[in-house]
Amino acid sequence: MALGDVRKLDVHTDQRGWLAEILKQEHVQAGKPFGQFYVTTAHPGVVKANHFHSRKTEWFCVIRGNALLVLSDKSGQQREEIPIGEGNMVVVRIPPGVAHGIKNVGSDMMYLLAYIDEPYNPADPDTTAAKVVE
Repeated sequence: MALGDVRKLDVHTDQRGWLAEILKQEHVQAGKPFGQFYVTTAHPGVVKANHFHSRKTEWFCVIRGNALLVLSDKSGQQREEIPIGEGNMVVVRIPPGVAHGIKNVGSDMMYLLAYIDEPYNPADPDTTAAKVVE
């Protein structure tokens, strides 16, 4: 059983650059209100996330650079490592309860575009630390 849903992106490239449709309405849970998009960067070797959510679903897509996304069940019994970024243009859906960490494994800055189906609320962050990647 896979911990996250990985969907290969159809990347259209020409002399101007590239375009990829990362997330559409049919990819998110019907009837759930809009959450939020965010962008985060990481220097080479830096790890981000290393947590899980009890109720939130996230979608990760590295739009520049290369990273290793590690997913784990809470017990640590099941673990997946997914290369993500320019070398493997995918979007990964991370369901509630799946611990996740992402490490920049490239030599340049990594840019992660993410969507979470519930806006961040500092009074109720729904984020529990879980070290899955060093």
